[in-house]
Amino acid sequence: MPSALITVMSNAIDKVRMPLLRDFGELDRLHVSKKGTADFVTNADIRTERTLVEELTKARKGWGFLTEEDPDIAGDGEFRFVIDPIDGTSNFIHAIPYFCISVAAQQRQADGSWQSIAGIVADIVHDEWFIAERGQGATVNNNKLRVSKRQEALLFATTAPRLIDCDIDALQAGMQHVVFEGVTVRCPGASALDLAYVAAGRYDACWHLRVQEWDIAAGTLLVEEAGGEIAMFNPCEKTGRLRGVLAGTPALTATLKDLVTK
Repeated sequence: MPSALITVMSNAIDKVRMPLLRDFGELDRLHVSKKGTADFVTNADIRTERTLVEELTKARKGWGFLTEEDPDIAGDGEFRFVIDPIDGTSNFIHAIPYFCISVAAQQRQADGSWQSIAGIVADIVHDEWFIAERGQGATVNNNKLRVSKRQEALLFATTAPRLIDCDIDALQAGMQHVVFEGVTVRCPGASALDLAYVAAGRYDACWHLRVQEWDIAAGTLLVEEAGGEIAMFNPCEKTGRLRGVLAGTPALTATLKDLVTK
C-alpha cells in the first residue's frame, strides 16, 4: 500500500495528467510559428505547476515549494515539495513522447540542506509511474526496481547543456573518454526520466550537466532506492552554481566519474 504522502503526490499528478496529455496531442496539429508553439507549451507548463502547487497545498498546509517556473515559492518549515511540471520541455515542444512530471518531497536536515524522502517521476504518455520512498525501495507500476547488474556500462544517457556556460573542452574530453571505452551514448533530453531509467536498469548510467534541484530531486532518490549511487560534481567551472550529476551502480559510478572528469 502506498503511504499517505505518496498518495497525496500521486493524486496531485493525476489531476494534471489528462490536461497535459491533451496539450501534448494538440502540438501535432498546431500550425503556428516557433514562438507560438513555445508560448503554448509555456502556458501548459505554468498551468500544470500551479495546479500541482494548489493540490499539494490543500493536502500539506505549511509545506514550502521549490519549482521550476516559480522558484520563489519558499517555505521556512521542515518540509517542502520540489516540482518540475514538464521535464523534457524541448521534447514536449517537438511532440516527442519522452518527457515526465517530477515531484519530490524533501525534509530539511540539521545542517540546513534538503533530503528527498519521497519522489515520483510520472511518464504520462506511457503510463509509467516511477515511485520511491526513502528506506522503502523503488517501484514502477508496483514492480520493484533494481539498477543494472552489468559490470561495464553499455548504454549511457547524457544531456547537452548550454555550452556557453561551460568549459567546452572539458566536456568534450569527458565524453570522448566515455566513448573510447566502447559505451553507447544516448541524449534523450529529460533528466528525471533518464534517472528513472537508470533505476529500472534500462540505462546502465547517466551523466547530466547544468542540473537544478527540480531536475533531479525525485530521480536521484529512485536511483538510490533501486541500489544505485549518485555522484554530484561541478564540471562547469565558469559558473559555480552549475552542478553535474552522475548516476549508476556503485562500481560504474566511480569508474565513469573518473572518465568524465579526467
